[in-house]
Amino acid sequence: MQDEARRDSDHVSFLKHRRWRWAKIATVLSIVAIASYLLVDVTPRHNGGSWYGYTLGTIGALLILWLSMLGVRKRNMSEGRWSLKAWTSAHVYLGLALVVIATLHTGFQLGWNVHTLAWALMLVVVISGIYGISAYAALPKEISSNRRQMTKGDMLEALAAIDRQLESAAQPLARDEADLVIGALEQDPFDFGIGARLSGQYRRCRTIAALKQLNATAPHEAPVEKVASLLRKRRAQLEQIRRQMRLRALLDIWLYVHVPVTIALIAALTAHIVSVFYYW
Repeated sequence: MQDEARRDSDHVSFLKHRRWRWAKIATVLSIVAIASYLLVDVTPRHNGGSWYGYTLGTIGALLILWLSMLGVRKRNMSEGRWSLKAWTSAHVYLGLALVVIATLHTGFQLGWNVHTLAWALMLVVVISGIYGISAYAALPKEISSNRRQMTKGDMLEALAAIDRQLESAAQPLARDEADLVIGALEQDPFDFGIGARLSGQYRRCRTIAALKQLNATAPHEAPVEKVASLLRKRRAQLEQIRRQMRLRALLDIWLYVHVPVTIALIAALTAHIVSVFYYW
């Protein structure tokens, strides 16, 4: 029975872990913070330097430090109450609750200072995390569908096979037409920068340019038509590979924001705490 329950839990999303346990805990924590903010009387007004502000600030700082330990936790796999799934679920929902706690800690007094910087970096970390969750919920299915049961090596080998056919088929062409094919084959099909990879727009692709020009100049000649047909196959294969690259980039790019900004957040938080106690 215990093994069966464990297998069932393995198929449950970390967001729904233990019947939304951490979502409920985070919701209660947020409600308590909001209610206490409304009920506690702070003179002259709520601010981070009041006893109430210090309380929320301490809770928020501890949450930030604990949430930042998820990467360490991933390197130590185990099951049970604090399995990776449980830890990730807590990471997500307590991270959302942190937005409420940290914002109430500021007393909505924001300005151009290290205190507001720490708050702003926290928002960036949380927003990038939300994107990451959304990406991991939607993109893996698209990646699997686009692969069509092909590995990365299979895709590249299919492209190489088309290129070999193109080299042979381009031999009877006129010099100008052959140069179009040679230019397409010599171009690195993936060296277009992160902007093209994320947008999926490859405007300088010589394969597309060669196909358009051949279709416009001599579309009915047999050698040209054979090359054009192979260029269409090459374009389709490139589109599959580039789509795969785009989906992988969209799946992973949030980490290039989430992790560095988390480090910057801890640095800003340290400066925030030191400055508060220095001037206290």
